[in-house]
Order: sequence, then structure tokens, then C-alpha cells
Amino acid sequence: MRQTTPSLPDGLRIYAIGDVHGRFDLLQEIARRIRQDLSASPAKQAVEIFLGDYIDRGPQSREVVDWLIVTPPLGDERICLMGNHEDMLLSALADASDLPIWLQNGGDATLASYGVKSLPRSPQGIHEACCAAIPGRHRDFCAGLPLTAELGSYFFVHAGIDPSRSLHDQDPHDLVWIREPFHRSTADFGRVVVHGHTPVVEPDIRPNRINIDTGAVFTGHLTCLVLEGAGRRLLQTPPE
Repeated sequence: MRQTTPSLPDGLRIYAIGDVHGRFDLLQEIARRIRQDLSASPAKQAVEIFLGDYIDRGPQSREVVDWLIVTPPLGDERICLMGNHEDMLLSALADASDLPIWLQNGGDATLASYGVKSLPRSPQGIHEACCAAIPGRHRDFCAGLPLTAELGSYFFVHAGIDPSRSLHDQDPHDLVWIREPFHRSTADFGRVVVHGHTPVVEPDIRPNRINIDTGAVFTGHLTCLVLEGAGRRLLQTPPE
């Protein structure tokens, strides 16, 4: 396992935010808490990193995506990573045969947020409605999302990594979809992996990985991990 304490360069603070899933209300609340945190204790450089899954299941996917696109960073920089739900949306937009899996995993709520309240009967009709409803800039946003970010001793990704491969030789599919064998691995990955994707009751903080997906869409408990130097702390919306 890792022998040295993971850290960030001096003056850098990171706010890593877990899976939002269409809960615009919780996104606004965690943004308010980050602003308060920065006001109370300014940082030389503050970077917010969203770990993916902005859409599906919750009622306001459109509002979440629009906010991420149009609002300025809360600090100095905003990095939004690809989640498996953005991956499913892109597949559904590209190929009507991929629509069912997306719709079964919360895509219906996303379409409703874009004004498609009742689905056409045919797959082709659903596909056409989907393509017509989702603005080009939202599609471009999802298509342009990076898979990973690496800062200091931390590696940020939506789902995790394949422990049998190096950090920089990963299958893109694993980065947004993997669970096992990543979760049970005790290997030193070379960086502490900060991820979401798999809901947990409380943030799961281990020597080699930190899971901050606290199931916000179901619990109201959206988590932000604050990293600075060798320190770690949490900002969270209260559970509902």
C-alpha cells in the first residue's frame, strides 16, 4: 500500500463533487457551500472537479447541464468529467437501438426535463424526439467531457480503474463503468483515485481510493471532497 501521504501542490485547493443526477437543487446548495468556504478561507488557486453523471433519474437534468455550461467556475477552474450516464446518452443519440438501456436507467426523466413528457410509440419516433429536444450545445458538452484528471497525488475519474493496468493505459469503458475488481483492490495505484459511480451511505475513504457518490438523487446527500496540501475535509448537503 501507499507509504507516503498524498498531497497537492502548495496553494492549490480542489473541490471534487460526486454524482448529481439531475438534482439541480442540491447542485445549487453545494455551490453555495463552496462559495462560503472560499469566502471564509480564500485559496491561491481553486479548482472544482465534477465526477460525472450530471443527468438521468433526477427531475432537472437540463438545468444541471446548462448551469455547468454557462456559469463561471466557483473558483479559478471547472473540470467536468464523463460519467456512464453521459456515455449512455451519447450512444442513444448516435443509435436508436441504444435508447432502451438509457431510458431504463433514468433517461426518461432527462427527456422530461427537456420537454418530452410523453414518449412516441416507435423507437424511431423516440430517437427523433430525443435528438430534437436536446440542444446542440448540451450534446457538445457531453461529447467533449474528458475521462480523467490528475492533480498532485490524486487521479480523478467517474467509475474507477482496472487495477491490472497502469493509470495511463486504461480502457475508456472501464473509466466510466467499472466496479469490480477495482473496489476490492488494495493495490497502490500510484495515485489516490477519487471517484463516484457506485452509491455509498457515507464517503468511502481508503488508502488507495475515495468514493464520494453518496446517492444524491435518492438521499439528498450530495458530497464535495475538499483537498488541500495533505488535508481532506467534506462539504455535504444534509440527507433528506
